[in-house]
Amino acid sequence: MIEAFVAIGSNLGDPLAQARRAVAALATLPESELQQASSFYGSRPMGPADQPDYVNAVVRLHTRLGPLALLDQLQRIELEQGRVRKDERWGPRTLDLDLLLYGEEHIQHERLTVPHYGMKEREFVLLPLAELAPALVLPCGTPLTDLVARCPRNGLAIIAAAVGE
Repeated sequence: MIEAFVAIGSNLGDPLAQARRAVAALATLPESELQQASSFYGSRPMGPADQPDYVNAVVRLHTRLGPLALLDQLQRIELEQGRVRKDERWGPRTLDLDLLLYGEEHIQHERLTVPHYGMKEREFVLLPLAELAPALVLPCGTPLTDLVARCPRNGLAIIAAAVGE
């Protein structure tokens, strides 16, 4: 099985409940096992400031699904939870699921870039990821601890315990 990390974000339709439902849905993925979920974090929006704050988390999965099959499953869960894809980047959404890491693989596909292109700068990804895998070294050779140490917190705070705690 491949170890994969998936970021969860929501700022519409009761974001904490959306994020919790996403963790539950990820636990039912075919050919996959949910290993761990981070705490839920509150964060300011990255894009337009005239939108609600986000709830973010990261999960660790073991999966036999290929990266594009896993992406298809993530997009299915997003749609089932009311995600409407718009041209507006970083706008409000009921649910956003991003495949951050897929084993040690580097993937450049028209539908998918892994490691996720923005993960090295985003506190709402780095801190929940570090909660799950503090000793992680990214496929590029950068220790996660180095990225976390340099990353401003921007008001990021834990708002709820991890699922099952």
